[in-house]
Amino acid sequence: MTYDALLVLSFGGPEHPDHVRPFLENVTRGRGVPPERLDAVEQHYLRFGGVSPINAQNRELITAVEAELGRRGHALPVYFGNRNWHPMVEDTVAQMKADGVRRALVFATSAWGGYSGCRQYDEDIARALATVGPGAPELTKLPQFSDHELFLDCFADAAQAALDQVPFGARLVFTAHSIPTAADEAAGPPGTSNLYSRQVRDAAANVAARIGAAEHDVVWQSRSGPPQVPWLEPDICDHIQSLWDERIPGVAVVPIGFVSDHLEVIWDLDTEAKELAGELGMPFARAATCSADPRFADMVVTLIEDAIAGRSAGLGVSVDGAPCVVGCCPAVRRPVRS
Repeated sequence: MTYDALLVLSFGGPEHPDHVRPFLENVTRGRGVPPERLDAVEQHYLRFGGVSPINAQNRELITAVEAELGRRGHALPVYFGNRNWHPMVEDTVAQMKADGVRRALVFATSAWGGYSGCRQYDEDIARALATVGPGAPELTKLPQFSDHELFLDCFADAAQAALDQVPFGARLVFTAHSIPTAADEAAGPPGTSNLYSRQVRDAAANVAARIGAAEHDVVWQSRSGPPQVPWLEPDICDHIQSLWDERIPGVAVVPIGFVSDHLEVIWDLDTEAKELAGELGMPFARAATCSADPRFADMVVTLIEDAIAGRSAGLGVSVDGAPCVVGCCPAVRRPVRS
């Protein structure tokens, strides 16, 4: 198959204090999130100057992907579009049309199945195509990559580097964004369930095995919404307290659910979790996310080459080996990210 461009499609994030509130309103549109919740999350962003690292890290990834494409002899321009903040994917697809792009691959910056990690990116693509209208390029999304060898290699080295910073016997703890349990139960093709949490657990187990970790835990972070709505647990801070109570001598946290430093990583781990560990006197280290690792760009280009060769493209594949189909991973109403 012949393609003439790549679109890197991501979540988006504010790059100026004036962007924070409209960005959050984009994220939460239609969810009925109360203004006071947005006020609280806005303060998290403003604590860091109103700038999320995600857009800058995606631009760095694009530069690395462009270099790797050139090294392998692929003359593909790379475009950048977001779901929730500029550059908006609709505007990017319009520019691709103006540039004469006819058929492009899409790399969505999420490794995971489920609604927000996979299906919602398909909806982003469909919305952009509908907005641009006739003459829009054909867009084909590359598959999920939570089990890709290069993705796992990146996190294995990052996990080992974090363990090297804490005392012997420290616990290796993997974390990913929590979602409502109802959303997790709905994640997967019809007849399956819990695709998201199973992929996270499988990836964590694979990384732990690669570095010979005798024990590891999988926990969750960034939950929001009313307490009566069940979300995936335990929470990272609750788990750190439990490890301290068990006299575990330290913790190395691996944000395997994130490919770059979303605000959730900076706030929930580098701020709240680290501060809790400091108050307890517990050594704490946080592993790097993987988008800056050269092997991550290598993985993206490998996925592109697989698609060109007809080996894989389109919707992802579940951990059960069943292909994603129309109707899998339906949306479940849930509150704002924090």
